[in-house]
Amino acid sequence: MSSVSATPRRAANGPNGPSGRWWTLTTVALAQLMIVLDSTVVNIALPSAQTDLGFSNADRQWIVTAYSLAFGSLLLLGGRLSDLIGRKITFVVGLVGFAVASALGGAADSFGTLVGARALQGAFGALLAPTALAVLTTTFVIPRERARAFGVFGAIAGAGGAVGLLLGGVLTENFSWRWTLYINVAIAVVAVLGALIFVTPGDRTGPRPKLDVPGTLLVSGALFSLVYGFSNAETDGWGATLTWGLLAAAGVLLVAFVLWQRRASHPLLPLTIVLDRNRGAAYSSVLIAGAGMFGIFLFVTYFLQSSLGYTPIRTGIAFLPMIAMLVLAAQLSTNLLAPRLGPKIMVPFGMVLGCAGMLYLTRLDLDSTYAANVLPPLMILGFAMGSIMPASMQTATLGVERQFAGVASAMVNTSQQVGGSIGTALLNTLAASATMTYLAEHRPTTPAVAAEAAVHSYAVAYAWGASFFAFGAVLAACLFRRRGQGLSLGSPVEPAAAQVEQREPVAVHQ
Repeated sequence: MSSVSATPRRAANGPNGPSGRWWTLTTVALAQLMIVLDSTVVNIALPSAQTDLGFSNADRQWIVTAYSLAFGSLLLLGGRLSDLIGRKITFVVGLVGFAVASALGGAADSFGTLVGARALQGAFGALLAPTALAVLTTTFVIPRERARAFGVFGAIAGAGGAVGLLLGGVLTENFSWRWTLYINVAIAVVAVLGALIFVTPGDRTGPRPKLDVPGTLLVSGALFSLVYGFSNAETDGWGATLTWGLLAAAGVLLVAFVLWQRRASHPLLPLTIVLDRNRGAAYSSVLIAGAGMFGIFLFVTYFLQSSLGYTPIRTGIAFLPMIAMLVLAAQLSTNLLAPRLGPKIMVPFGMVLGCAGMLYLTRLDLDSTYAANVLPPLMILGFAMGSIMPASMQTATLGVERQFAGVASAMVNTSQQVGGSIGTALLNTLAASATMTYLAEHRPTTPAVAAEAAVHSYAVAYAWGASFFAFGAVLAACLFRRRGQGLSLGSPVEPAAAQVEQREPVAVHQ
């Protein structure tokens, strides 16, 4: 056995010191907030944009779909590029590109320009999102600091959608729909300055790896077909030929991608990353939580605005207690509970809470009030997401070699994006079917019956959402290893490298 003494390498001040690492977290958090905001902030502005630019109801979906298609299909490529080019360069390019695309969308004078800008946003978001998580993964290697950082990051990932609803309402009502896009420019400017000062380039050892072009084409095509297939199911229904054609193509391309990764000399996604039990459980948990989360925002928003008559701003404010509980749970989980209990306890616990919160929502009716009937389940669901997301995200990137940190991080974003697409399409379809069934059984269709049908359809969606979380609880309990088996939440990305980064001399035994 040999002993290697590590001396302090990071100064107390400067971009590499303790304070610099927290400024790095602030920068990464801004980037993550900007990305997550755009999943919902534009939705509330759509009616105003439609009136201004004069596009049809059928075309309106493309403002959302263009972003999700580009974002979802290019995530793994974006993550791998951050590994190949360098995380600092990729991070800055992603921020600048996202800001330029947002400015183009805000200034759009036609439907085509706005759709093109949203697609560009998605493409640069796919470059930025995994890079942001990879920067966090490789910056915070001291276990206690790592837990805190992922608590903040997980809270933003879970709460950003609700913040987007509030911000979208405020900007649209008080300024213009265009400011739901222009706001990204302001955020990006601050984040770029922070990245230039505090994000370190990282060290490269050995020759520069090559990009797996066939693997990139296969997985990008598969993810594009998958996201588009579920988006098409949401609009055209599950009986549409295009829906099943796209989903079948996604399945074929995914199988081809896996087969290619087994023989590629420079694989885009080494299969060992996703086949590890803990990481596989983490990715699955993020996917299921993403499906449930989109259902919460979508149908509770419908209920508050359509059934209770809330304005967009009041709807956004209604989600604030949920955000507060999410942040509280994220901090308790990462700093107190997860280090002691591990993801095998924390993630199933969060899933069970999510199931309970969804079942609580099924009791809503036209006589419900916010304080008595909506607030309690939202707070339960906020605590649930704060228990699931940070622990899952941290576990998903734990133990990954630095040269694959970007693509491992991209899998987290891919799981959340695919989960959101699946959840939105499935729950929307189930809700629409429930509405038609209810109306067929309660004739004539008066306004009161139509209102009851809508509430009934939301309850059906919540019940299915509860089943998602219930399945997630069982899956997480079975897949996550017990503490002491494999890596724990206190383990750094690369144990030896992590020891070097600490502020006090330690001995690394080999």
